[in-house]
Amino acid sequence: MYKLYWRKLDNSAKIFPISTGKKYSTVFRISAILKENIEPKILEEAVNQALEKYKSFKVRMKSGFFWYYFEENNKNPIVEEETDYPCKYIDSRKNDNYLFKVTYFKNKINIDIFHSLTDGNGGATFFREIVYTYLELMHPEVLDEDGRKLRKIEYDTEDSYMKNYDKKAKSNASGKKAYVLKGEKIKLGAISVIHQIMDLEALKAETKKYNATITQYLTAVLIYSIYEENYKKSNGKRPVKICIPVNLKKYFPSKTISNFFSYITVEAQLKKDNLDTFEKILDFVKKDFAKRLTEEEITKTMSTNVKIGNNPFIKIIPLFLKKPLVRIGYTEIRKYTTATFSNIGRIGIIGKYKDFIDYFAILIAPEPVEKIKCSSCTFENKMVFTFTSILQNNQIEKRFYEFLKEKGIKIELESNGVLDDISGKNQSQKK
Repeated sequence: MYKLYWRKLDNSAKIFPISTGKKYSTVFRISAILKENIEPKILEEAVNQALEKYKSFKVRMKSGFFWYYFEENNKNPIVEEETDYPCKYIDSRKNDNYLFKVTYFKNKINIDIFHSLTDGNGGATFFREIVYTYLELMHPEVLDEDGRKLRKIEYDTEDSYMKNYDKKAKSNASGKKAYVLKGEKIKLGAISVIHQIMDLEALKAETKKYNATITQYLTAVLIYSIYEENYKKSNGKRPVKICIPVNLKKYFPSKTISNFFSYITVEAQLKKDNLDTFEKILDFVKKDFAKRLTEEEITKTMSTNVKIGNNPFIKIIPLFLKKPLVRIGYTEIRKYTTATFSNIGRIGIIGKYKDFIDYFAILIAPEPVEKIKCSSCTFENKMVFTFTSILQNNQIEKRFYEFLKEKGIKIELESNGVLDDISGKNQSQKK
């Protein structure tokens, strides 16, 4: 008798379907910009073939009595032209029950993923397979069997949180609410996207002057831009708090393609500590990273979150009662972050496949409280730093861009045209 495949959601994934909705989509997008326009039918075939190799994505979500769970989805996913804003709430009922959505526009392939399925690194792994397969189908004469043999597919779906958390660890997280960005919002449903495509080698050279990592440096530029264009004008007293997701596979052995991330929160008391220049802010960020980005501190944060999910009282609450309680709590938690900056690092592409790709980008859905979210990834010598925003004013994005330009870093701009050009001249626009 045929047995239907199902599995539990990992510790992080449990919260997302309970707390999500049209305002809080908890969806992220990864895009590949190719050097040729997309053939829709070939892309559709590539997605279906990739799903056979990564069956953890070939699922739908079902509600149990206490928690949601994944069940095998035997339908083929919908692949269509992009017509809406990125990172929108995925209504699985309108998407053949899938928790991801693949779209295309001209020379661009997108995948929007509901966070319960996986994190940014797991999403990039699956998306790479789609891109590889698409390029092989399009160019079989160039991308032969030798290239395919180099692609090792090794993963599992274990809950690595449960395997690695420390029952005795206690978090030292701050209880202070964060400064919330001020300004009028864009009309409901619209999202502004601005990609700042940087010369990676020039950026590395600049960060070395300050003995800083790229993530530290760009976090400091982001805080400085917020300070100059939003915080200083409002006389804010609360700290600017930037949430930095952390890939836990760098700290614990794991091959899971499920969620396995934690985060650190950089908490800048700009007025109290007189952090009124970029140099002061960067010096603070470097010290704060050194303090928070240790295995001990990461374990404390991760373990605290796991213990919440494993709380016996929470476990026995029926799902229909969990939803309102979790949503209230999750809305409150968001008040402890000003913005998020997720850097998933290098998206590695092997061999001749690289010749067909211009760059990759990652986008995160902004929210009513976290009105701006930032993300970045690198491919070859391009680093793409992306702002997604629901604020009508794009001065933070502009100050960020101008600051790096003043440092001699070459930057190209692309946007979806929701807000005005920030470069001072006409810029190319892509959806």
